Amino acid sequence: MSARRLSRRTAPVSVKAHWFILMAVLVALGVALVVQGYMHHLAGIGDDSLPANGSASSVPKAVSQGGPVIDSRGGTVRTVTPPDRTLALTFDDGPDPAWTPQILDVLRKHHVHATFFVVGSAAIDNPDLVRRIIADGNEIGVHTLTHADLGSVPAWREQLEVQGGQQAITGITGHAATLLRPPYSSENDAVRDGTWTAIRAAANQGYLTVLTTKDSEDWQRPGTAAIERNLAPSGTQGQVLLMHDGGGDRAQTVAALDSVLTKFSDQGFRVTTVGDAVGITSMRDASAAEQISGNAFVWGIRLSDFVVTAISWALVAAGIVTLIRAVLVVGFAASHRRAGRRLRAAGSGRRRVDVPLRPEITEPVTVIVPAYNESAGIEAAVRSIVASSHPVEIIVVDDGSTDGTADIVEALGLPGVTVIRKENGGKPSALNAGIAAASHDLVVMVDGDTVFEPDTVHALVQPFADPRVGAISGNTKVANRGGILGAWQHIEYVVGFNLDRRLFDVAECMPTVPGAIGAFRSDALRRVGGVSDETLAEDTDLTMSLCRDGWRVVYQEDARAWTEAPASLGALWKQRYRWCYGTLQAMWKHRGAVVQGGQAGKLGRRGLGYLLVLQVLLPLFAPIVDIFAVYGLIFLDPVRIAALWLVFLLVQFLMAAYAFRLDNERLRPLWTLPFQQFVYRQLMYLVVIQSVVTAMAGVHLRWHRMERYGSLRVPPAG
Repeated sequence: MSARRLSRRTAPVSVKAHWFILMAVLVALGVALVVQGYMHHLAGIGDDSLPANGSASSVPKAVSQGGPVIDSRGGTVRTVTPPDRTLALTFDDGPDPAWTPQILDVLRKHHVHATFFVVGSAAIDNPDLVRRIIADGNEIGVHTLTHADLGSVPAWREQLEVQGGQQAITGITGHAATLLRPPYSSENDAVRDGTWTAIRAAANQGYLTVLTTKDSEDWQRPGTAAIERNLAPSGTQGQVLLMHDGGGDRAQTVAALDSVLTKFSDQGFRVTTVGDAVGITSMRDASAAEQISGNAFVWGIRLSDFVVTAISWALVAAGIVTLIRAVLVVGFAASHRRAGRRLRAAGSGRRRVDVPLRPEITEPVTVIVPAYNESAGIEAAVRSIVASSHPVEIIVVDDGSTDGTADIVEALGLPGVTVIRKENGGKPSALNAGIAAASHDLVVMVDGDTVFEPDTVHALVQPFADPRVGAISGNTKVANRGGILGAWQHIEYVVGFNLDRRLFDVAECMPTVPGAIGAFRSDALRRVGGVSDETLAEDTDLTMSLCRDGWRVVYQEDARAWTEAPASLGALWKQRYRWCYGTLQAMWKHRGAVVQGGQAGKLGRRGLGYLLVLQVLLPLFAPIVDIFAVYGLIFLDPVRIAALWLVFLLVQFLMAAYAFRLDNERLRPLWTLPFQQFVYRQLMYLVVIQSVVTAMAGVHLRWHRMERYGSLRVPPAG
């Protein structure tokens, strides 16, 4: 299937639909990151050492002086304490994969059951432990979703924490808990207004709140003996004992539990669950709706964890690829520079014995200038080429202009300039018309918004001394680089395009000779059928065709051309959209090069692979990187995230500085580089995304002429 047929096929889904799908994916990703950040980073399981500060003016005496099990449902406050010689054993902050199984083993050894107040996030991470707790005859209560302090959080989060913890239990076990223990709570007299408000809100949802009367303080890890002393009953009164099976190292808890259970038995105490101790049903079978909701909640959390884990690994891979790309580009650029120095030394008579001497190319060259409504810059372009130090024939092909472009050129009356007028047929047809009229074997193609330096043509064609070379890319420079948008494009041309071309040259996989400046052998052009109109990136399509035909394509950094860059974001978007979409078409058209040998195979496996990974896949992944960066600033360590960004920016700056040095450019525009990361980079990524979406939708785009500003001037000699 040709690239044109691919681009024109009718797709069942429109571009807007694809954009909607893309935005839905990004929103879903954002939700996953928020969920994961909330579950694992906004709060966390810690010790129970929060001081009982604040007023207790609204706490009724029935609570502050009552029993540890509080029932305030229906607006009436009732409390209850386990009967004499009855100890309700409770564990908080689990389940923990290391300590909960050991505690369960100790309970089973002593034939004792307990109440486990589980944290929802930990339960989702360890669902098998939650099921084992119930299977062993123990009961489960809610200890919120992320171990948040219910007395200090806003009402919306309080409800989320309680219901989230319940849904985690329901989704894993199929049962609903009726017992709640607020994190950081202790005895009744420590209840403050905020906690009491949370207790009443939970009661309205049907929960009984369970406080404690004996805190083992095992969270402080005071030693096994100290934990045993803290749990020792004073008299025969019933108690609610507090221990922990999660939140840290619980080796002392396990050892103390085994000892105190033996002592309790010897002293005639009955150790049991809270529900059994006070005679209530602590768990019930969840309804079908509750089970569906709980399962959806649990799987949603697991999916968000999976997504974040996958993104984390993808970010690592992207970082490695980016670093490898920086090393490769700089390394290949340095190699290309050394090779250029050796060739120049050879040309000046100071050649090394391992550098072959190439003859100077002095034969005349045909320069083809396709033009469509180029009145703003065509005079400067033609005059600059006429001023070339190399003998040239200039053919201006007017492709049906309506602004008098051809008339302007003819009125100049310059020697060696021919104007061909034709009906509008697009840039490829204009180039082919110029190729057909060319008198010389070497052809240079230049856009109508580009000017040459006097030595540009001569420098550009010198690699043709190597008979294997079929095409040569020149060094395109931004002429209107004033302003921040011009500076950004200047940086992109120097760092992105020209560094990459040095790499492609050394690796022999050049994918694009830019339309602004490129030289070709006439016989090479004829062998590939001229310039194709099957893609919007005719220059990339032509270059790939030449590579597949066995020709080498090289980069000549000394051949400089000055072009007008878009002066507005809208114009820039249109230009890059056309470039990117056309490149995708060309990559699809020449995908068969991947399995070919020779120059075609180098293009397919090196060039196309490079373009696919670094200019398609990484930009598609870039919005996720930005979203993840925001996630890191909110939920992770903002200092570390900022440091990583600064390291990334430093690498970018060093690579840019090296590229500017290679091109003999001043470093001054690099001050805009940090701002480029926040605006320009995102714009280029959106261009890639839009191009891929358009390609998937099968929409055919037409070539769009760029706006001209008339800023070009003929460069002075020297």
